Amino acid sequence: MKIEYANETDLDIINEYDEHISKEELLKSILDKRVTVAKDNDEIIAWTRYNLFWDNTPFLNMIFVLEGHRNSGIGKTLIDFWEKDMKNKNFKRVMTSTLSNESAQHIYRNLGYKDAGSLLLEGEPLEIIFTKEI
Repeated sequence: MKIEYANETDLDIINEYDEHISKEELLKSILDKRVTVAKDNDEIIAWTRYNLFWDNTPFLNMIFVLEGHRNSGIGKTLIDFWEKDMKNKNFKRVMTSTLSNESAQHIYRNLGYKDAGSLLLEGEPLEIIFTKEI
């Protein structure tokens, strides 16, 4: 497995699965090196996407592992890579979130993330916000 920044040739496959961002914004994120992909034999099997919360704190918006590659440690490997990348860019803290009905909350806590608050939007489960000092 190889982890690297996404490039424009990765746009279509990521856009096919990532329903939370427009193709135009996804391209901007790729060009800004805010999308990292995991590849096996040059095929994308997972990715992360982040942005800056308050314009100064990396916020992991998306981690996605394709079916058939889940529960193999790729997600943790991608998060570790992202945290090291953020630390190398001189950030001291990172953030992420997950819905309260998703099991990812337990993964983040096991990786050292701390509950930092929540957001409740009408008609949706509680969104748990996590932070981690890096």
